[in-house]
Amino acid sequence: MSVTPENLGDLSRRTLLRRAAAAGLLAAPAMGLLSACAGSEPEKSDNGGGGAKSKDNPFGVKDGSAVKVVIFNGGLGDQWAKEDKVIFSAKHPNVTVNMSSTQKIKTEEQPKMATQPSDLVMNSGADMMDRSTLINEGAIEPLDDLLTAPAWDGEGTVADSLLPGTVGDGTQNGKFYVVNVAYTVWGNWYNAALFKKEGWQAPTTWDEFFALAPKIKAKGMAPYVHDAVHGYYPRWALMASIWKTAGKQVVVDIDNLKENAWKADGVLKALEPWEKLVKDKLLLPGKLDHTQSQQAWLDGKAAFIQVGTWLKNEMSATIPPGFELTLSDYWHNADDKAPKDVFAASGEGFVVPSKAPNKDAAKEFLRAILSKAGSAKFAELTKSLASTKGSGDNVQDTALSSANTLMKNGGSELISVKFQDFYADLDKESQNLSEELMAGRLTAQQFVDKMQAAADKVAKDSSIKKQTRTA
Repeated sequence: MSVTPENLGDLSRRTLLRRAAAAGLLAAPAMGLLSACAGSEPEKSDNGGGGAKSKDNPFGVKDGSAVKVVIFNGGLGDQWAKEDKVIFSAKHPNVTVNMSSTQKIKTEEQPKMATQPSDLVMNSGADMMDRSTLINEGAIEPLDDLLTAPAWDGEGTVADSLLPGTVGDGTQNGKFYVVNVAYTVWGNWYNAALFKKEGWQAPTTWDEFFALAPKIKAKGMAPYVHDAVHGYYPRWALMASIWKTAGKQVVVDIDNLKENAWKADGVLKALEPWEKLVKDKLLLPGKLDHTQSQQAWLDGKAAFIQVGTWLKNEMSATIPPGFELTLSDYWHNADDKAPKDVFAASGEGFVVPSKAPNKDAAKEFLRAILSKAGSAKFAELTKSLASTKGSGDNVQDTALSSANTLMKNGGSELISVKFQDFYADLDKESQNLSEELMAGRLTAQQFVDKMQAAADKVAKDSSIKKQTRTA
């Protein structure tokens, strides 16, 4: 996955992989490094400030300076970022952009956070740095001034140019810290060409899926496949189901650690179809990771896979001719409270380290990424939406078109979940338990009980700073 995603993605797969798998507490040495940043005032840029400020240069980036940009090279690749470098350099030809790509964000970037960090870091993927720790330790810069800066190539401010939820997804403790550049839509993917050939109708409800499943199995295919290695993959689907069945307020209560929120009406009912899917042996056997499960789906071994809109770009090299990647919404029950609400969010988050030597140029590079030209290139190259409005308007692609259609026909709210960004321990436990449920080693009731116990543990721990979600 990329974590992209995600992430439209928390998109941080990438919150996307975005939330993607900040795998728990940071290592002790790294925590010490981050602690060195805590409480310190953001430093002045060593080589970036001092330029004349204007609408085209709102942060005063100085000619002759250099900016170091680190890109997460996951499911979305990095070519889109190279296009942003071209856009940036056209306006600032005398500023040197040193760009590198990696999948080892935490491994490579976290040790530098307290000394000489990169100026702009795409914090995504399975090896992403824990967002809450970065914020609580003062290791990353608030970017509220970026939101109020002029949009790169349009009217209004940067904030005005962003899709719904993008600012909220990047905000914590009342400040904006994370610039998510991708906008991911999640759901169940299927091959429309195959369904047309077989005369199958893509289900919208669980009942329709369970009625179709025997026909799929009769063709020698598993009805469903998913990433069984990275727990945030199944967690996306489980939390989307909880929102649809129980309603938004229940998920808000879960995020806010409200007492017995996991035992609210609708939570168990939302998870029982997933338990049935496993018990009825409708999953493709094997402990497959994200790319293995996606390839199995492309190879016709399974009819459905749940993942985000980075899928086509991540698997572009192995998509068979005539395969029509089509995204449908997560299935719902007949009497769900929010059956049409779509799981979509911004993801693939950039952060500016507080000790970065050229924070001004880092913010200016973010303006370029969020530009109309940059976001259009992002959509064209990744076949996924950017978090800037209108990014996919001129892209002709069936996969992206199905995502746009899903968004257009969605409900009044976007499904979003926050607890995994708020609490690293709860994030990790939810991943583990999601894997266990989908492996058949937990019932839906046991999953609910264990998640409630994990949430209670965090709620009672006075050493953990509590976050509050209001919307």
